Amino acid sequence: MSDQNEYRVYGGEVDGSGPWYDPGQVYTHEVHGHQERYQKLLRFTSSSTKAAGIMLLGAILALAVANSSLHGPFLEFWHTEVGVFAGPIHVEMSLAHVINDMLMAVFFLLVGLEIKYEMTVGELTDLRAALLPILAACGGVVAPVAIFLALNAGSPESAGGWGVPTATDIAFALGILALLGSRVPAGAKVFLSTLAVADDIIAILVIAVFYGHSPDFLWLACAAAVFALIMALNRFHVFAILPYLLLGGVLWLCIYLSGVHSTIAGVLLALTIPVGSRVHLVNYLGWAQDRVTEAQHLYDEGAHVMGQPEYLKTLKNLSRVSSQAIPPAVRLEHSLYPWVYFLILPLFALTNADVSLAGIDLGSILGSPVFLGVFFGLLVGKPVGILLASLIAVKTGLAPLPSGVSWTHMVGVSILGGVGFTMAIFVSNLAFADVVLVSTAKLAILLASLAAGVLGFAVLFARAAKDKEREQD
Repeated sequence: MSDQNEYRVYGGEVDGSGPWYDPGQVYTHEVHGHQERYQKLLRFTSSSTKAAGIMLLGAILALAVANSSLHGPFLEFWHTEVGVFAGPIHVEMSLAHVINDMLMAVFFLLVGLEIKYEMTVGELTDLRAALLPILAACGGVVAPVAIFLALNAGSPESAGGWGVPTATDIAFALGILALLGSRVPAGAKVFLSTLAVADDIIAILVIAVFYGHSPDFLWLACAAAVFALIMALNRFHVFAILPYLLLGGVLWLCIYLSGVHSTIAGVLLALTIPVGSRVHLVNYLGWAQDRVTEAQHLYDEGAHVMGQPEYLKTLKNLSRVSSQAIPPAVRLEHSLYPWVYFLILPLFALTNADVSLAGIDLGSILGSPVFLGVFFGLLVGKPVGILLASLIAVKTGLAPLPSGVSWTHMVGVSILGGVGFTMAIFVSNLAFADVVLVSTAKLAILLASLAAGVLGFAVLFARAAKDKEREQD
């Protein structure tokens, strides 16, 4: 389609005067300018490296504020209470809890959608292909738990923190791996992403089972009823997203009031979002081409587009059906991604990475069992567990190494598995009642994640450099 035809199809009108003035070219230039800016924004918000970078900036800012004179006002602001009151329902929480309990439920919704994608058409559909990262994820959970419990045995206050060093931060880990680009085999990237998804499933189960309060069974029953209603929407082929989101909000409220951690509502909601489409895709392309041809015949170049109702009706029908051709789960995931990774997670980092070192004995913190358990659980336990489980799986013939991936690649990727920022901090808030223990765990998470990220990158970069030398010889 030519630029001028593109201008006519869009029905644009630009006022101007003078023989040099070409309204079609000017309008098309503006359209292309907007499209180019949109494409740049789309590329930016779909980059895992940039998402990880913005989260890192949030964490650095939180650390800087926590160790400055602004720490008091910073804490006071995030502890501002907000609430909703409706008859017997009384929900009141601080702004920090709005982020940790409400906005992070949206994060868990996105995680659930990503898991659903992997189980529907991704790496988790073929059990044989997915077995290696699944077993590796299990090993990467068992080993850090063993290290943490060994270092915190006999301490009821801290022993409950065993879940902190078990989870890999998928955004940071994949963001670091993305920095190496094509120098890392595609199989290594697939292994790490699948491992991180399996890791998230385990983390979600750990949070749901071990880190909730004693449930209020009345509200839990209400949550079950709402969940059944949402499942009925799926069963009766409701493909509009809004009903799911509205009932998802009610589900969140019921789970929050039940005492089970409310972020689980996001995962449950993700399970109900349809992955199919009401549009018959075999016939869609022909139907769409007919509507485009119809719109071309209906459009009157001499009339204003707002005065052409039949033309607009045809375009609206084409737009409506085209959007419904995309499964709701895909539409929702694509809509949530930039909000979660470029707003919610940076806010989470800003409110939860505020480790203040003022007035504390750093030596005693670094030597505490909680610090050592979390730090070595992430930096040593995760890589060792991932590697050992992978080695057993490969040597026993349960699963092969990914194509083009060496054991050196596996070492580097396994070390990146020790980057445990988001989920680890989230669990630490649930695991410890003592503020000092929470801060200690967070400091260990930050230092271990930094060390794991740098070390894992260095191993993979060194391997890539050797591979390049061999190619040149």
